[in-house]
Amino acid sequence: MRVKINGQPAELESGMNLEHLIKFYRLKIDQVVVELNRKVPLKSAYAATLIQEGDEVEIVKFLGGG
Repeated sequence: MRVKINGQPAELESGMNLEHLIKFYRLKIDQVVVELNRKVPLKSAYAATLIQEGDEVEIVKFLGGG
């Protein structure tokens, strides 16, 4: 299916959820925030939140520093 991830077109497997997407990009759930179609779902709902054709996903990764 075709979606946009961080503004770029992407092809994903049908039936992918947000949790799987984060793991696919080798990120850690506790280090990112995901926005799906301009809404921020709860992290506890990532496994149950399916990505659909045409969705827009933004993944923001937290960086530490000082």
